[in-house]
Amino acid sequence: MIKNAGNTGITETEVILNLEEVLNYIPHRYPFLMVDKVKISTAEPLKAIGYKLVSGNESFLQGHFPGAPIMPGVLIIEAMAQTSCVMFLSKPEMRGCLAYFISIDKVKFRRPVKPGDVLELHVETLKDSGRRGKIKGTSYVGGKLTTEAEFMFVIVDKK
Repeated sequence: MIKNAGNTGITETEVILNLEEVLNYIPHRYPFLMVDKVKISTAEPLKAIGYKLVSGNESFLQGHFPGAPIMPGVLIIEAMAQTSCVMFLSKPEMRGCLAYFISIDKVKFRRPVKPGDVLELHVETLKDSGRRGKIKGTSYVGGKLTTEAEFMFVIVDKK
């Protein structure tokens, strides 16, 4: 679905992809799918917000940690990366491609993410060189910063 703000004076256009649409663009599947919905701003620089509802049924919560479950930080970073993948791989010229991490920097974990939380994954393009790029990611629960990171990726053909 494409939304345009119309006569409000706001010219930004955004694309909102539900779970079924997200699955059209990235290869991740349960139990490794870490994003439920993505809102993409097509203004420059390219930005997106992913959403992940952290339910009490997530398989990773069984062992991290019994009696005090929290979402592992590396999976929050993965959720940011998946949001970025949807943002880039939803471009028509990127059909049939995959994105791989090539570096992760400046990672900081600020507060835990617990069952019942809605994780907002904000990603912004810092550099886009076609098939390589750099992203700044931040995640929030209830408007409070939980995680921040910068990462680089490369886009390759699936075959």
